[in-house]
Amino acid sequence: MKMKRANVFITTIVLFATSVSGYSQTVYSLKAESGFMKFSYNSVTIEPGPNWKGYYLRNQNGFELNIINGIKCKEKFFAGIGVGYLNFEGINGVSLLSDFEYLLLKYRLTPLAGLKLGYSHIWNQYEGGTGTASAELGFGCNFRLNENLGIYVKTGFLFTQQSQFVPIRMGFRF
Repeated sequence: MKMKRANVFITTIVLFATSVSGYSQTVYSLKAESGFMKFSYNSVTIEPGPNWKGYYLRNQNGFELNIINGIKCKEKFFAGIGVGYLNFEGINGVSLLSDFEYLLLKYRLTPLAGLKLGYSHIWNQYEGGTGTASAELGFGCNFRLNENLGIYVKTGFLFTQQSQFVPIRMGFRF
């Protein structure tokens, strides 16, 4: 019974996605991006207790790789979900994220604004690591190479793991 419901659900999603992309300007899109995250400060102040092992990150810059699958509407709006790999100077982690981006103009070179919301988990000095919500507000520039391929660079403010970062990202949109 559960398998039949799952098949009906999957079939419904596929038919809906096909009809949306067939009768509108909505298409599937993929983004691959990497970025450097410059540590700014710890966004919380903690009074040490007996089990405190330090801040989740200690003035550590980071690096990340993300793959994001989503949809593009009318060549200006992108919404997607993705996964990422994090490395904060030897502390590894993963992230799950939702990504929303808006291209302000329809020119070949255009400014963009973006919002990422998600969850990150790093394996730091705490047993089992730490997981927190993450939020990023970004802005940058997108260059469209052709109808289906674009390159972008962006920066902004990222809050995760009780810290604030200034990310600098470069990515490809397929």
